[in-house]
Amino acid sequence: MIKQFSILLKSKFLFTIFLFLAFATGHGQSLSSFELNFEWIAKIESMVKDQKKVPIEDKKKLLIFSLNTGYKHWTIPHTEAVMRIIAQNSGAFDITLSKDIYDFEKERLSEFDVVILNNNCSIGPRRDIFWDILKNEVNLDEEQKNQKAKQLERNLIKFVKKGNGLVLLHGGIVMQNNSIDFSDMVGGSFDFHPPQQEIHVKLVDPDHPLVKSFDPEGFIHFDEPYFFKNAYFRYDFRPLLYMELDEIKMKRERPNDKIKYISWIKRHGKGRVFYSSPSHNAQSYDNPKLLQFLSNGLLYAAGLIDCDDSPIQKSKQP
Repeated sequence: MIKQFSILLKSKFLFTIFLFLAFATGHGQSLSSFELNFEWIAKIESMVKDQKKVPIEDKKKLLIFSLNTGYKHWTIPHTEAVMRIIAQNSGAFDITLSKDIYDFEKERLSEFDVVILNNNCSIGPRRDIFWDILKNEVNLDEEQKNQKAKQLERNLIKFVKKGNGLVLLHGGIVMQNNSIDFSDMVGGSFDFHPPQQEIHVKLVDPDHPLVKSFDPEGFIHFDEPYFFKNAYFRYDFRPLLYMELDEIKMKRERPNDKIKYISWIKRHGKGRVFYSSPSHNAQSYDNPKLLQFLSNGLLYAAGLIDCDDSPIQKSKQP
């Protein structure tokens, strides 16, 4: 226990120095953006090269969808690169990169086994990324645009229900944020977030195989602390990571719940869903333990890792 506490203090001390330097250069409540380049990609590749390989004869078909129409997270290309590198390194996937909503047409979507939604923030107040694109289609009337947007969303939900995988990273949960059906599938909807800040991310169950890469006491992370609504409060997921709300700096009234889950897995029909809020800043990917966690989540969604994904009982929250 003393050793673990010492490691946590050391980690927190080093991370605090990093944050101090970031703030001292005038970046305030956010970390500075930087261009995706070959040097950074090579660094990520070196950190994931020792991850477990999962060679399979018939590789899973993976779609990494990185379109945004609303708020643009600067780390979208970095996250796309990270997940591509992780998937390639595993040996288990053939990968397609896309920003095309028509990849959610039934026939095209049926070509894939797993979809990654990468920070796909849509435009408010409607919060429907399909409609955001279709509204500019001059060959469709308003009713046709609405029907097509609903159909593309239904195609994704049926895709998962039939037994395929879905991974949502940070703002990916915002893609269809006002859709209750989408919320039911992914485990919740985005509500709001306080300013970016240092967060002590904790493990719900340190023995769960998807979080085994982390130290039992969790890790220090700088991010937007996401809060959720709609289906989230049914807790029909297996939570993996959480934060304690009394440690979060915020200006609005604090919610009644004492913790907030920020990563989970769940079943939807025959399919598997993995959500991770920690993936907002590219600096986060300097943590090889987080990279392993994202790899575990992808392999779970693809059906290549079996683990307990039964919903936690509300009475058993930490």
